[in-house]
Amino acid sequence: MPRIKSYDFGKMVVDDQFYNQDLVVSNERIYSGWWRREGHRVVLDDLIEILEKEKPEVLVVGQGYYGYMEIDDSLRRYLESKGISLVSGKTGEVWKKFNELADKGVRVVAAFHLTC
Repeated sequence: MPRIKSYDFGKMVVDDQFYNQDLVVSNERIYSGWWRREGHRVVLDDLIEILEKEKPEVLVVGQGYYGYMEIDDSLRRYLESKGISLVSGKTGEVWKKFNELADKGVRVVAAFHLTC
């Protein structure tokens, strides 16, 4: 199971691997180089494949160092329709939540914007 070790502006360490691009982490794998159609907005299409594959109980969204990335209503509606809880906030405030949930055996997906 991937474990996030640290985060600072523009960089995250997961299992001793350094990442400097946005990424998605699940209980099983790391999706590096996560790309969004709109840089500071995450829409359902940006995560649908991963959500359908991983079937999480919780989605953690790190909205960037300053919290600038917005969560589109399309994603919020999808999560609600599937009974998936959403935890969101500045990346520096929510990254540890992934580890906490995963340690409790919760199926979790975390999508992190690493800069602004």
